[in-house]
Amino acid sequence: MASLSLLASTALTRFAAAQEQASGDLRSAFSLTTVEVIQLSIFAGVMGAAFLSAVWLIRERGRTAAENADLKNRVAELSGALSRAEALLNLRDQRIIVWHGSERPMVLGDLPAESGVPHERATFLAFGRWLTSRSASALDRAAASLREKGAGFDLVVETREGILLEVQGRKSALHSIIRFISLSTVQAENARLRLEHQRLQADHESILGLVDALDMPFWLRDEAGRLRWVNAAYARSVEAREPTAAIHEGRELLPTAARMALERHHIDQPIFRETVSTVVGGDRCVFAVTDFAGPHGSAGIALDSSETDALRREYESALRSHADTLDQLTTAVSIFDADQKLKFYNQAFQKLWALDAGFLDTGPENALLLDRLRSDGKLAEQPEWRRWKEQLLSAYRAVEPQEHWWHLPDGRTIRVVATPQPKGGVTWVFENLTEKIDLESRYNAIVQVQSETLDNLAEGVAVFGPDGRMRLSNPAFRTLWGIPEKLIDADIHISILKAACDPVAIKSPWGDFVAAVTGFDDERRDSHGRTELINGTILHHAIVHLPNGQVMLTFVDVTDSVNVERALKEKNEALEKADKLKNDFVQHVSYELRSPLTNIIGFTELLALETTGPLNPRQREYVDHVGSSSSLLLTVVNDILDLATVDAGIMELEIAEVEIRRIVNAAADLVADRLREHGIKLEIAVDAAPVSFHADENRIRQILYNLLSNAANYAPDGGKIMLSAKREGNAVVFRIHDNGPGMSPEVLQTIFKRFEPSTKGGRRRGAGLGLSIVKSFVELHGGTVEIDTGPGRGTAVLCRFPLAPTGVRAAAE
Repeated sequence: MASLSLLASTALTRFAAAQEQASGDLRSAFSLTTVEVIQLSIFAGVMGAAFLSAVWLIRERGRTAAENADLKNRVAELSGALSRAEALLNLRDQRIIVWHGSERPMVLGDLPAESGVPHERATFLAFGRWLTSRSASALDRAAASLREKGAGFDLVVETREGILLEVQGRKSALHSIIRFISLSTVQAENARLRLEHQRLQADHESILGLVDALDMPFWLRDEAGRLRWVNAAYARSVEAREPTAAIHEGRELLPTAARMALERHHIDQPIFRETVSTVVGGDRCVFAVTDFAGPHGSAGIALDSSETDALRREYESALRSHADTLDQLTTAVSIFDADQKLKFYNQAFQKLWALDAGFLDTGPENALLLDRLRSDGKLAEQPEWRRWKEQLLSAYRAVEPQEHWWHLPDGRTIRVVATPQPKGGVTWVFENLTEKIDLESRYNAIVQVQSETLDNLAEGVAVFGPDGRMRLSNPAFRTLWGIPEKLIDADIHISILKAACDPVAIKSPWGDFVAAVTGFDDERRDSHGRTELINGTILHHAIVHLPNGQVMLTFVDVTDSVNVERALKEKNEALEKADKLKNDFVQHVSYELRSPLTNIIGFTELLALETTGPLNPRQREYVDHVGSSSSLLLTVVNDILDLATVDAGIMELEIAEVEIRRIVNAAADLVADRLREHGIKLEIAVDAAPVSFHADENRIRQILYNLLSNAANYAPDGGKIMLSAKREGNAVVFRIHDNGPGMSPEVLQTIFKRFEPSTKGGRRRGAGLGLSIVKSFVELHGGTVEIDTGPGRGTAVLCRFPLAPTGVRAAAE
């Protein structure tokens, strides 16, 4: 604008000067007035300024239009560059993350799906979700350093699928950029070429290594026919130290004549194959030489034919060994060549068909052999023999083995396998499956019988495999659990059965069944239990582990037995309550009887004293009778109390050292009056007994008193009672024997029962508690009671006590 003002000022100055000159000229020419001159000057100035302004505006518009055109071209170029950049950014072999300050990052481009990179933006930015932990950690640190410090980086990261990606981080003035590049795409061509080169180099080295390891001379020659490379076998053949020495010294394996013939042959043909004789190691050998000539040299190999002959002989030996092996097989084998003639057969083949060895050694054709078997009646007649034989012989034209089943007239079943040979011919294998089929038939019959048996069992059975699917079940299983028909499938899973059976049971055991069938318990323990259904049925179930990981579940309806068991338990409980009530009653009554009895005995004794006044004989007889009856009743009450104490389990024995002779005499004194009354003689023999043993003295005396009283009751007047004691091992045995009538078997069965008195042969009837108390007290000491009795032999009671009891047992009922 400054230059424009300067230009306008210059133009106005020049215009004013021209105007002044023109005014002078006009004044001189037209003699105009001053006012007119001024007006004319102003008009001329305004017109000049307008003209200049128009010229300036035209120039500015042209310049502005040129600038606009340049800017449009620049915008077009930038748009094209932006499109190319976006196209490059959106390539499928790279993905870019762009940060602008603290704004949300922008993700561009994509990577191949096979790289394992997620397409979703949020998942892609969470590097730890698709990269390995180490790669994700390194990338996070590099990205943070890029954004905060502007440090660029180049990394190679690994996805969780094992795919490698190249990651580049760069910082510009306003943006932070991270680019992910798929190595498989970016470097595909370079990698392919490098790989191909590596393969070619490896193949070249492998081939040279293989050739060098061959035991056949091999050589390479250049265009001039000079040796360029030989293998170790070549060096050994020409007696050189190493292959390089053979090349340097120019040692030739082939003689001159053979080499000249080879050169002449290569003039017309690139491949030379001839048998050449040469000397190796002082021996003449014959080699099969093969040489190939190319534009840049030739390569040749020599094969020693003696090695080939050795291999041929070894091959023939292997064939003989193979034949000997087949000859030892029990399966019939025959081999026919491409002309369908018999070349080999083993002894099992000859035995199977009972053919003459001379006939087989002639090598008959296969068709002739079949006709021979047919004529001998060894093959079953076929409706169309010719067609059947042609179908059988089609094995010579087949590629895959063929299988046939022959049912012979003698009842045998033969499985025939025809295997075509690569060089023509067929190997026939005849396997006698008669016994196998018979065993399979028997097995199927057994399986059928077992299946029928299983179906008719009242016990429910279900077998499940390791995969949890049912292998078999019987109708009882379905009936007991009320399983619908639509769920009974041989392949149904146990979880489906669990869902159907859980509502049927009050406390379902199917959770344990599922755990046993599908669990991984190494111990595989069998178990059993009981469950009750909502319809009142009670099932006893068992889990049985079978081989191969299978599990069998069995179910038995035990409702009736459980109900009986419950009834028996209730009855037993009632009996126990009644027995306890009886014991309580007896104990209570006994205690209540003891006090008045004691008073009666005391007053009776008081009346019998002279100090209370004289009694006439009749009164004294009554007093004595009352006293004896009261004493007897007190004894019964004491016995009842003792038994009640034993039954309650509260009786304690006062174990101490007991002198046997003294305790026996004390018991004898207690029954002395009764024995004298009936003239019964008592003999005591304790010399074979130990001096003492450990027991409760009062209870031992009570035992002996009861036994002596019982013997005195049954011994006849003037009879005899024998009381003896002796040692037997670690025990003391007391034996009380009377010469009474003995006991009958009926009495012997109830002799130890309480309140079971017997008057047969006895003088008086007792309460029936004496022997019960004896048995209880003896067993409390850890001993036993035995009775030896019989008609005419009297009765002997043996009580066996341990010398030193180790514990106290509860008395038997």
